[in-house]
Amino acid sequence: MDLGRIDLNLLVHLDVLLREQNVTKAASHLGITQPAMSNGLKRLRLLFEDPILVRTSDGMAPTELALKLKPEVRSILFNIEKVIQPDRNFDLDSKRVFRVMASDYAESTLIPAVLSVVRRQAPNITLDVLTPSDVSFEDVEQGRVDMAINRFETLPQSFHQKTLWSDTFSCLMSPMNPLVQGFNLENYLLANHIWVSKTGFGVGVGVDPEDVQRLGWVDEALGKIGKKRNISVFTRHYQVAMLLAQQHDLVATLPSRAAKLKSESSKLVLKDPPFEIPEFELKMAWSPLLHHNAGHQWLRRIISGIAES
Repeated sequence: MDLGRIDLNLLVHLDVLLREQNVTKAASHLGITQPAMSNGLKRLRLLFEDPILVRTSDGMAPTELALKLKPEVRSILFNIEKVIQPDRNFDLDSKRVFRVMASDYAESTLIPAVLSVVRRQAPNITLDVLTPSDVSFEDVEQGRVDMAINRFETLPQSFHQKTLWSDTFSCLMSPMNPLVQGFNLENYLLANHIWVSKTGFGVGVGVDPEDVQRLGWVDEALGKIGKKRNISVFTRHYQVAMLLAQQHDLVATLPSRAAKLKSESSKLVLKDPPFEIPEFELKMAWSPLLHHNAGHQWLRRIISGIAES
């Protein structure tokens, strides 16, 4: 095969086609027309003397040769990006859309400050903030989502990651709650509680109140001292938990950075938990496919700078 006759753009087409396994989606990703992408697939088939993608009852599927080519092509393009991208500055007039998966906690405590800096530096940029239920690890790994910001128990080894900060826990309750005075472990256990959490990826499922292992940090910490709280309501949204905590008989135990968003509210009182709860880390994770991308580096610097400050 004469390498001088190979159009490197075809490798870009091949990479996206194997990722999306759909000509229309691949064309949209590259910002070209569907006929142009179909022509690219035709040229790839001639170049490799292989169908590359074949139609099945479940849509387009890669051939055996295509599956072998996928990591090799990705490696080639990754090395090209690594050589080229560091010398390029991100165009602050760009109209790029950055897709960021952020937990409700991260969305409340971090994203407003990020948006403020982004709009000041690059006003044409759009942030598309997704929830953990909207995406999968594969979406991040394939670069369809720019980054994920959450508390993670595990992450794929291929991901780049950075710890943004560590946080403790605080309790929120109404000043009319009779437990405000003399708030101790005994009174904490007598209270009705709001459970709030949503970590990881994928569609959420209902919570089993008896499954302490899956209830998270607060209930695991109680379990270690042989105690259990009475949970009256389960929610996946911190703002909802803060609103519900205004009721006179409910207590919400939340990450401190989220709870402190309501520290000046006359409708809520902030208290330290009457038992020890281990700190947790908020992390930012992203695909190696985007690690050397100039725009991605720019956004990561903004997020890291805000977290450090």
